Amino acid sequence: MTANTTPPPPDRWELRLYVAGQTPRSLAAFANLREICETHLEGQYSIEVIDLQQNPQLAAGDQIVAIPTLIRKLPTPMKKIIGDLSNTERVLVGLDLRHID
Repeated sequence: MTANTTPPPPDRWELRLYVAGQTPRSLAAFANLREICETHLEGQYSIEVIDLQQNPQLAAGDQIVAIPTLIRKLPTPMKKIIGDLSNTERVLVGLDLRHID
């Protein structure tokens, strides 16, 4: 292994997306997340969508203060990204799928 080689990706990514109903931002966040996952994680992921309009009590567990919010549960450590996930580069860096050069 050379010094510039990154370690192999984990076998499974567990992602949780907090939304508030079927708003345009919530729908955009889900669509953007699916596109990123299909492109960069190739079926090695699961997405759990939590609608805080239906289950507002679930926001406390992951300390959700804004929506939409993406939580990377696995691999650890946990990561949070707030917004509609339209900035693909920011999401990739936030999930540790791409490092800033």
